[in-house]
Amino acid sequence: QVQLAESGGGLVQAGGSLRLSCAASGRTFSGYAMGWFRQAPGKEREVVSTISCGGGNTYYVDSMKGRFTISRDNAKNTVYLQMNSLKPEDTAVYYCAAKARCTWYGPSDYWGRGTQVTVSS
Repeated sequence: QVQLAESGGGLVQAGGSLRLSCAASGRTFSGYAMGWFRQAPGKEREVVSTISCGGGNTYYVDSMKGRFTISRDNAKNTVYLQMNSLKPEDTAVYYCAAKARCTWYGPSDYWGRGTQVTVSS
């Protein structure tokens, strides 16, 4: 089975930046589409960004385009989320997710435990 471990969360002022990392176990990482999701208090978990197994196709929610960038390094079994121009409304627990397909389709197969991102005004 695949295990996912997020890191890089923390406290940052509005306008600042953070880079989240997700390290995955297993030798099949290069065949998995990966994604980042987040959940704020009192809200449903929502998609942030996804990336195909080779990194050639990415998806971003409109509110994050131009601010967030997803990338992956298959040699290191790691996916990243670079977050710039952070806003207080970005405060949430951010989760790494994996899908056992090259392109994201359907529900997530695996979830990390999440990392807290807090943006102060």
